[in-house]
Amino acid sequence: MEYSKKIKNIKNEDETHILVFSTSKGLNVIQSPTKSFILSLILNEEISFDEIVKITEKSKSTISVHLRDLVDEGIIDSRIDSEDKRKKIFYLNSRYVGRFIPQKWGQREENSVEFLTDHMMNQGNPHEFFQMMFHIFRVELIQEGINIDPLLNRTGIKIGETIYHQLKDDQTDKLIHNLSNFWKNNGLGQIELENMDPLTIRAYDCFECELLPKIGESACALDSGILEAVFSIHLAKKVNVTETKCYSRGDEYCCFEII
Repeated sequence: MEYSKKIKNIKNEDETHILVFSTSKGLNVIQSPTKSFILSLILNEEISFDEIVKITEKSKSTISVHLRDLVDEGIIDSRIDSEDKRKKIFYLNSRYVGRFIPQKWGQREENSVEFLTDHMMNQGNPHEFFQMMFHIFRVELIQEGINIDPLLNRTGIKIGETIYHQLKDDQTDKLIHNLSNFWKNNGLGQIELENMDPLTIRAYDCFECELLPKIGESACALDSGILEAVFSIHLAKKVNVTETKCYSRGDEYCCFEII
């Protein structure tokens, strides 16, 4: 996607999204469209004051006020640019919890009851029952317009760091084999290697998203976090995991590209 189009998409999203951050002072809910847009830029990388002004197309005085507020609230902080002492670089100083998209009540309650009826009453063992509880929790959040992917991703990273010592192998294909067995034995679905370059993994019968509504976007933040941690340790470098296919997008399987 071209940079200009990417920025336009972020700006359009943040006109309706309410962002939530965890700071040293507690949870902070950001409803200002301009602040949300600025934070969406800072979420991915450090950025200078001048870049923010250029991208947002706001006046320097307006951006200064918003940045000062965000610093005072403990959400972001700044440092002096090592290459140009006249410039400030802004970075995230808090945890991104998720986003909230205001929804109308409509059929949400009816949909929840239908989901419970269709899936909850047919579970034959405690393991499946507790898995279904997780699905119901995710469905309720989605229907309320609440996205907690950042929290799920960090949880996945902790899980991946914990289980890696049980799965590790010097050879990548053997590590994936061990990971596949772990996935299957714990009822997470089935995973298989699709490609080695770039490293690409498919997941079928995905525990995390298979029963979720088709929301038009990827929903496997927990799985992505696990894979990120496992392969970051295995490859001795920070990797990025991108979910290119997902049941929640209407695809027939989930697919993760690890670079």
